Amino acid sequence: MKPSGALHTNCNKQSLLRIIACLPLKFCVPVFLFILFSCSWQAANAQEDRVEVIHSRLVQLSASVPGLNQKIQLSVTGVPVKEFLRALAQANKLNINIDPKLNFKIYTNFNNETPLNILTFLAKEYNLDISFLGTIMTVSPIEGQGRLSKEIKAAYSSGTDQLSLELSNDSLPDVAKKISQISGKNIIVPSALFGKKVNGFFTEAPFETVLEQLAYSNNIGIVKTSENVFVFQALREGEEVFINPEKKTSVRKTFKQLSGEGSVSLSSRNVNGQKLITVDAINASIADLIRAASQELSKSFFLYSDIKGTISTTVSNITFDNFLSSLLQGTDYTYKLENGVYLIGDRRLEGLRTNRVIQLQNRSVDTIQAMIPNEWKKGIEIREFREQNTLLLSGSRPQIEEIEAFIKQLDQLVPLVLIEVNLVDIRKVRSVKTGIKAGTSDSVKTGGTVLPGIDYTLGARAINDFLARLGNISSVNLGRVTPNFYVGLSALEENNNVEVRSVPKLSTLNGHSATLSIGSRRYYLIRRQNVFPTLGSTQNIFTDEYVPVDANLAINIKPIVSGDDQVTLNIKVDISDFIGIPSNNAPPPTSNSKFESIIRARNEDMIVLGGLERAEKSDGSSGVPVLSRIPVLKWIFSSKEKLNSKVVTIVFIKPTIMY
Repeated sequence: MKPSGALHTNCNKQSLLRIIACLPLKFCVPVFLFILFSCSWQAANAQEDRVEVIHSRLVQLSASVPGLNQKIQLSVTGVPVKEFLRALAQANKLNINIDPKLNFKIYTNFNNETPLNILTFLAKEYNLDISFLGTIMTVSPIEGQGRLSKEIKAAYSSGTDQLSLELSNDSLPDVAKKISQISGKNIIVPSALFGKKVNGFFTEAPFETVLEQLAYSNNIGIVKTSENVFVFQALREGEEVFINPEKKTSVRKTFKQLSGEGSVSLSSRNVNGQKLITVDAINASIADLIRAASQELSKSFFLYSDIKGTISTTVSNITFDNFLSSLLQGTDYTYKLENGVYLIGDRRLEGLRTNRVIQLQNRSVDTIQAMIPNEWKKGIEIREFREQNTLLLSGSRPQIEEIEAFIKQLDQLVPLVLIEVNLVDIRKVRSVKTGIKAGTSDSVKTGGTVLPGIDYTLGARAINDFLARLGNISSVNLGRVTPNFYVGLSALEENNNVEVRSVPKLSTLNGHSATLSIGSRRYYLIRRQNVFPTLGSTQNIFTDEYVPVDANLAINIKPIVSGDDQVTLNIKVDISDFIGIPSNNAPPPTSNSKFESIIRARNEDMIVLGGLERAEKSDGSSGVPVLSRIPVLKWIFSSKEKLNSKVVTIVFIKPTIMY
């Protein structure tokens, strides 16, 4: 007895040869082709009839075997057909006898399907025959029958490296085999995709583009190895194919949130041997993002504490360290890499604290800490070691790294500016002193100067001698003067032209002021009288106080160096001088000159500041009333003193930048 689904045909070699032998030669070829076509058509119909017969018998048997209509879910990858049928029989309580000749593997995924349809599919797809004896089903291969192969329509141009495909529900292994044969390029299909059917139509497109789009349109992955081998990859749960920002196909994962209603999708790619991650998350849990990213990049992590909070972010092609840094920035959590394991948790926990010593090279610790923003210093302990010009930072590693990078930007060499200042006073003074003085004094000696100017004093003896000589000549006796009488003659003119003042060189750091003050101090007397009443009288107490008066040359210069070696100078000059001779116990007269200026000069340029001019003019006289105003007589009975003074100050400044 033959199996119910066996294929029967009257086309055999003997009958075919017998028919051809009886025909003339010119009809042999047409008749042969006609008979061959008829046999093929008959075989195809027989294949369809065989599957229909098996399906009908299974439907009839399902009336007495309810398990054939109970829906199940089976997903297998590379499982032997014997194990598959045995699992199907046990799950639905079926009596299935398996022929030992069945030795191929199955790659299928059945979801909510009945065993009746599954057995019909296996019979058609793998050319199996099913015979029935009561409720016992025997599954065996059809002897001498193989699966009908379908011609894959593909064309390749080696000159332009272009590929053309016309696929319609074709087997992926057959497609890969055909493409490898015509192109000479290696294409690998893993066993998990042996049962995959693909569709697509491409006309003269670049080879790699065709493979990428073929994978994209059929929801499978493809990778090109370093040996230029193309490998198709089956997508795992939650994975999908998408077009990345580089306009290439890639695979990303869509994770289901463990908590909340957010969404997370991520993908990874290798760039220069480093695996980078791309994440698109909306209102996603931070803890779920860490788990998803570490799983995608195969990173080990350990949570010291619960990670709370949600975030929305979109980042492309960043490392896992940068992803964690940006993800945890502004939160109470941080991470630390230790022995290849990422330790994640609260910043204050012992295992996550970091200590860092930062030694400054060009700046002082006295000023650097004040420049760090207060927000960055929250949770960070900063200690100063002035002897070593060093800062010790303790706290969260990302915060410390941020502060360290900021300090390194500030720790730059500060220019030293050498400032040479010279002040020249052009002083022109002319004083004239004339007159005759006469009087009495207990101790006056005859003497003085005659040249270059007259300033001579005659005592009583010299005057009497002069009068005696004059009497001998004129026979007129003018008498004698008292022993303590004297006469002073003055006729003196003085000129003073130039006085130069040179200020020492000043040095200061960029942005800091250099100050110099040179001067003198004089005192004048103030006498105070305090009256204290007592019984029946008053008591006077006199107090003397010497009050200082300063006359200084004060210079304040603040240099600011720009990037092109230009120096901006803020200059303040304050000059005060004593002028004249004060009267008894009177404050000494002073003159003051002051100016402020902001100038810019190149390195080692000389700057001249001038125009500080001070003028003084005085005209004083003393003499006998009335007689001192009469012409000619006033020369005898008065003395005069005239003073004309003019001072011009010029300032020379030369800045020199010293690194």
